[in-house]
Amino acid sequence: MSEIRLHASISNATVRQWAESGTEISPANLMYPVFVVENDDAVEEIPSMPGVKRYGASVLMEVLAPLVAKGLKSILIFGVVEQLPKDSTGSSADCGENPVIRVLPKIRSTFPNLLVACDVCLCPYTDHGHCGILRADGSVDNDPSVRRLAEIALAYAKAGAQVVAPSDMMDNRIKAIKDALKSHGLQETVSVLSYAVKFASGFYGPFRDAAKSAPAFGDRSCYQLPPGSRRLAARAAARDVAEGADMLMVKPGLAYLDLLRDTKNQFPNHPLFVYQVSGEYAMLHWAAEHGALDLRRALFEVLKSFRRSGADVIITYFTPLILNELQAGEN
Repeated sequence: MSEIRLHASISNATVRQWAESGTEISPANLMYPVFVVENDDAVEEIPSMPGVKRYGASVLMEVLAPLVAKGLKSILIFGVVEQLPKDSTGSSADCGENPVIRVLPKIRSTFPNLLVACDVCLCPYTDHGHCGILRADGSVDNDPSVRRLAEIALAYAKAGAQVVAPSDMMDNRIKAIKDALKSHGLQETVSVLSYAVKFASGFYGPFRDAAKSAPAFGDRSCYQLPPGSRRLAARAAARDVAEGADMLMVKPGLAYLDLLRDTKNQFPNHPLFVYQVSGEYAMLHWAAEHGALDLRRALFEVLKSFRRSGADVIITYFTPLILNELQAGEN
């Protein structure tokens, strides 16, 4: 048997790039999640997510401008409210004073080439913090929840969202949203990005601080996927594709790389997103701050693992840092 030698295949930077085909990281592979609050001039720290802030609409324009100049292609907006009332149906989610509704026209006019997606969920706007409308016994009532989610998605689309992204995990909400968009002639201009494979995860804690959306009681295990559920994950993705989802998401990322690859193999023709969630962000940040690892090196290793596992787009709070590194040629 002849010798097999591989070092010549990794001997310089260009050859290494050829060997990593399909794992490149560019601005088009990134989506930046942002939190928008009611006070247009606000900048609010998030202690559990150092470097990530909540912004008012006016400040957000200033924050986005240099990122767009560095190549930022897309953002994902989350609304955070304190002054607007929270109630059992999340009525503030699509009212005229909602920060998402108000900021969308500003972003679209200021950055016409920036793709804007909006998270669609009830939990930031309900008094109970769950992702749907509840029955008297505290369980989620799926059908009225879906009707409400479709109303919210339509409101965001009419305000300027190019992508609506339902994160609630209710059954049949993709079809309801698609039908609502079609009824208003928006089915060809507004895409639906489904949080199709979303797990009941321990990595969400910092996000719930950031979005002020922690459930007032219980948890979300009855409508988010159990962490060991490969077959349920496949069924959830298939359900949403059958209902017309344009794009799919796996969330969280690092603990579910196998499900990311499974989903891509199952639906190779659908753009696949992975969400590097708040706990994953905090984990890398704090490890680097305490000298346990080199943040840039570890971050790009994780990003490439997402791409290698099938992700077309990575939703990450590290987007500003990554754009800086890409500009400096550190990919």
